[in-house]
Parts: sequence; structure tokens; C-alpha cells
Amino acid sequence: MSVQQSAGPDPYFPANGDSRYRVHRYELALDYRPGPNRLSGTARINAIAGRSPLTEFQLNLADFRIGRVRVDGKAPHYTHRGGRLRMRPPKPIRPGAAFTVEVHWSGNPKPVGSPWGGIGWEELEDGALVASQPVGSPSWYPCNDRPADKAAYQISVTTPSAYAVVAGGRLLTRTTKASTTTWVYEQSAPTSSYLVGLSIGKYQTVLLGDPGLGGVPQSGHLPAQLLPEFSRDFARQPAMMELFESVFGPYPFGEYAVVVTEEELDVPVEAQGLSLFGANHLDGSRGSERLIAHELAHQWFGNSVTIADWRHIWLNEGLAKYAEWLWSERSGGRPARQLAAVAHRKLSALPQDLLLSDPGRKLMFDDRLYERGGLAVHAIRCALGDEAFFRMLRGWATLHRGGAVTTAVFTSHVSRYAAEPLDDLFDAWLHRTALPPLPEAAPQLPARPAYPPTYPAPSADPARVRGE
Repeated sequence: MSVQQSAGPDPYFPANGDSRYRVHRYELALDYRPGPNRLSGTARINAIAGRSPLTEFQLNLADFRIGRVRVDGKAPHYTHRGGRLRMRPPKPIRPGAAFTVEVHWSGNPKPVGSPWGGIGWEELEDGALVASQPVGSPSWYPCNDRPADKAAYQISVTTPSAYAVVAGGRLLTRTTKASTTTWVYEQSAPTSSYLVGLSIGKYQTVLLGDPGLGGVPQSGHLPAQLLPEFSRDFARQPAMMELFESVFGPYPFGEYAVVVTEEELDVPVEAQGLSLFGANHLDGSRGSERLIAHELAHQWFGNSVTIADWRHIWLNEGLAKYAEWLWSERSGGRPARQLAAVAHRKLSALPQDLLLSDPGRKLMFDDRLYERGGLAVHAIRCALGDEAFFRMLRGWATLHRGGAVTTAVFTSHVSRYAAEPLDDLFDAWLHRTALPPLPEAAPQLPARPAYPPTYPAPSADPARVRGE
């Protein structure tokens, strides 16, 4: 595992995060009432100071009422303005010392503002969900909101018993008292704050396939009336998991859940061990299957292997885009080279002002970043040849599992699998804005490469319903 911590603030979001310390573990105890959209919470945050004495530090937290703040059990001087909870402990924290922060907060959660509109906690007609990428986490809990600061989480949510709570990680307990139920989830894998997912709604639980011994448990959580469409649209997800494990290496977490809300979402959103879809992503004819593959691939690329700061977002999206193409290629659809040609034609007709390795905040979610990122990965495949390319991909996901990386770390990793220097390829695709020519496979490659293996379509409906 490698962690490439940025030395200072994130260049795209300098108000978010604090590089002077890192968090080891969050323990969040939340009480949520959907009717009045009322949230109260307690956070216990175990952290470690950096190389300098910590005379003051900050957490990110939106506009809630603060009830209590403690640092190592003592009251610090604190201010809470502009989404920043600044604390000055009674005594400076020694370099490298462990310390604990306790925060109590309450209020009506709502999305925080961003260049893309409100993100974070979203109140639904009957429930709530969290989609925090990139800076929405402070909309519901205090955090060191920077992608490289990855920590373990325990999340306890108490809500009326009519509602189910789904979070990334393993469900430890579910306890009902009177009219409320408390759900406790544990995510032990290092997790970025923006990847802490949560959904509260009236859901049916569906088991996808049979993981067998050593397999990955996969579940769906959705309104019961959407079950017929879901059963067909997500029928091939177990086969995706099998393919991606063969190509990228073992699934990096203990389980994988998908939530489908009753409402529409612009795009699906990945979280650690969890993906969120809208009802508009179901049509009963697998019309959004590429998105199902994309979100699953993010569990390796983006979630397990996380970017050190937001300049490197193409590593998340380019590799997940290419996973879509690999799934198509290995499940009877168009091969990656055809999909690459389609993407190249699309990009050639659009402005060429996007720098993949540093797109800037304005363009970091531009469609062109996804397509060009996929093309860059395809260019690497063509340059390496399939045998080396798939060894490279598996090595990347394995070597950096649980860590945080940069573009420079990726290009250095790729170069170790190349017979010739790839500096010109990296320069053209990553560090210049002009669109390079469509990449072509080396002539010695077979037309139908042996890697990754081909997976036939599974049986029509592997979904089993478990009523809860």
C-alpha cells in the first residue's frame, strides 16, 4: 500500500481538509427523523498529528448547531464559520501523537454548495441519501475532507423502524426499540470521506447470485415495485464481479451493495462498498448496464486505490470507463477497440482544451475527461500488448490497495511493464490538450486476445429475494 499525501491544501478545494494531521478512525452515532429532516449526531474521531506540533486544526462541517466539542476530553477554543470547525486545544498536540476529537451537532441537513450545485445529504420524498463526491461529506458529519486521508468507519444510525438504513461496510447489528431501529455498520478498509455512503428508505432487500465459499456477497436495496426491472437489469452483475476479479485482482472489500432510490438521479454515484442508482437507471432491458459496470469498477479504481488529490481524477474515471469497455468486450458486446473508435470520433468533434492530468476544477467532471481517460488506458493497452497490460492493471490494484496515488505514480508503474519508453505516449495523452491519433494495437497481437477471459452471459435471473 502507498499513500501519497499532498503537502498542503487540495489545489481545487483549498478550504477542505487539513494536511497537518490524519484520521485513523471515525465513530459516528446518528439519529435521523425523515419527516422533519432532523439529524443529530455524535462523532468520535481518532487522529494522529503530523510532523509539527498541532497548536490548532480544523474539521469540515456544514451549518449545524454545535452542542459540544472536546479534544482529548478537554474543551478547546473553537470557531465554526464557513463550513470549518477550527479548534485550538488547551495544549499543543505533540508531533506524531494520537489524539481524540468529540463533536456533537444537530440540525436540518442539506446539500452543500459546489460548482455543480448542491451535493451531499439529499432529502428525498420518503427518506434520504448521501452522494458526496467531491466535497459533500461535511453536509452531514465532521470530517477531514480530503481524499488522501483514509480512515476506518463505524456508523450507527437510529431512524423510525419503517425505514431501512444502508451504508458501505458490514452490518454488525440491527436493534429495534419501540418505534425506532438502530443500524450499526463497520467499514474497516481505509475510506475517503467522500466515499462514505448512506441511504435511508423503505427498501426490499435482494441477494444477487450465490457467492459461495469465499465469494463476494452482493445485495440490492430498492422499492419493492422496482423489483421486476431490477432483477433483469442487474442480472449480470455477478458475472461482472467474476470478470473484474480475474482482471483487477480480488474484490477489495467484504461485500458490495447497490441502492436504487424511488427518485431519479442524474448519474449513479459510487461509495465504498456501495453504489447508488436512481429509478431512471432501471428499464428492464439492461439499458444502463455499462453504468453498473462503471460503478462496480470504481471499487478497485477510486475507492480502494484513491487519488491523493482531485487533480488526478482521470485515474478514477478513465480506468472505470475502460472497465465498461472490457465488460462489453467479454460479454458479447462491442470490443474495446470499437468503443475506443467511437469515443475518439466524439472527442475529435469537441473542443480540445482539457488537460487530462490536471483538468482544473471546472472540467474535472466533464464528459471528455471520462472518454479521453478511457482512450488513454486503451493507448497503454495497445503499447504494452495484452499480456503485459493485464498484468499491469492487476499489479496496480494490488500494489496500491488501500492507498492514495498520483498520475506520476501511475505512469511510473506502467513503465515497468513496457519494453520501450512510453514518455511520448504519456505526454500526448496526459499532459497536452490536443487529441492524439486513435491508438492502434501492435500488429503482433492476436485479433481476439486471451486476456481477460471471456465470460458467457449468466442465467436469465440470478436474483433471489429475501424479504425484510
